Amino acid sequence: MASEILIVDDEIDIRMQIAGILEDEGYETREASNSAEAYAAVAARQPSLVILDVWLNNSDHDGIQILETIKRDHPTLPVIMISGHGTFDMAVSATKIGAYDFISKPFKTDVLLHTIERALGESKLRRENEALKVMTGGPAMELVGGSPVMQEVRKSIERVGATESRVLITGAPGTGKSLAARMIHAHSSRQDSPFVVLNCASLDSDTLDEELFGCEANEDSPRKVGVLEEAHMGTLLLDEVADMSLETQSKIVRVLHNQRFQRIGGDGWVNVNVRVLATTNRDLNALMQDGTFREDLFYRLNVVPLVLPALAFHREDIPELANYLLQRSAVSKGRSIRHLSADAVAALQAYEWPGNVWELANVLERLLILAPGPAEEVIAADSVTTALSESDGASMNGLWNAAEVMNLPLREAREAFEKEYLLFHLTRFSGNISRTAEFVGMDRAALHRKLKGLGVQNTLKQRADS
Repeated sequence: MASEILIVDDEIDIRMQIAGILEDEGYETREASNSAEAYAAVAARQPSLVILDVWLNNSDHDGIQILETIKRDHPTLPVIMISGHGTFDMAVSATKIGAYDFISKPFKTDVLLHTIERALGESKLRRENEALKVMTGGPAMELVGGSPVMQEVRKSIERVGATESRVLITGAPGTGKSLAARMIHAHSSRQDSPFVVLNCASLDSDTLDEELFGCEANEDSPRKVGVLEEAHMGTLLLDEVADMSLETQSKIVRVLHNQRFQRIGGDGWVNVNVRVLATTNRDLNALMQDGTFREDLFYRLNVVPLVLPALAFHREDIPELANYLLQRSAVSKGRSIRHLSADAVAALQAYEWPGNVWELANVLERLLILAPGPAEEVIAADSVTTALSESDGASMNGLWNAAEVMNLPLREAREAFEKEYLLFHLTRFSGNISRTAEFVGMDRAALHRKLKGLGVQNTLKQRADS
């Protein structure tokens, strides 16, 4: 989506000239001829960038004073100063106040466009860096894995990204819902515009309203821009949307309906063009039945549903994912990269991973720090078992319990071992009979008969349902 640029100049010919140049390049423009109009334009909706003349006739404030006000209230808003009578000292003064650049009139079109492009590019980079700080320490910066289920997730993201539809992303904690939302934005026509995240779970009702809608200036504080306005022409992610109060949900419904809102303490309307994505790890149908989530909000958000699978449903991705996470953790912590033995990977694949990729990332970081041996030595399975047993709430269901088996008669012990052994590898290969048969060295038909005789498939179903 196009960035919006506010042009502030007292000469209508100059404004029209700049607007024509910018609109030919795909930008959207608004215009102001004096300080009052400039302040009103910024108040109506914060633009992506301001082009500001220094000398303004019939204006209460000149360009430098307007710059000071904008930078006080909107410190990240890029401002390019222009002047036909500029001096070196004036340029230095404007830069110290916070102007991105100073261009003398008459200006060359390519110089103006290049300066605007650089300013918007740096502004976008700052936003992305801030967003990445929030995600620092997270499990992955991309959805890793070549399993059929993850390939389908990526295809769905690409398909829906190219549309303007709202998307409701559901899944257990740690499955990558926020990352999927960022990928949807990256595949959209809004990819060069802001991607803004509001974590609904971390804010109470009053604070949430302030973050969403912003606040008008008063005697004690300047105007605060909310995330809806910040995301204009871009994408807003409502992370864990089920944690909104019913009152805030009602306000969001109205915003989604008419794309406008009022700042807290204000009486004017702010019009925005925002694509809204939402995530939740909760059952919204159950919450609607309880009366704690509005049906009208659900249907407005759930235009396209996207479900992120639990890690237990695509275990075949664990080898690739574990290697990716180990390398990423090693680089971020300044440590040597280590590798996992085949048995260590098998142990990771046999675990249930209730915390999904987040838990996997934590276990691998623990292994990177605590696993014995030099950096060039592979991490063994016993280190993985120890790390998993140290995880809060860790469960090794599905792994052979030797103490119990040792107390059984030989025939029953052999059957118990065979059952747990086959359960282990079936789980490891996500129930794929052919791959399990190949690994354990059995004919596929013989494995089927063995599984049926030992009741392995029934046990797998019971564990999946539990």
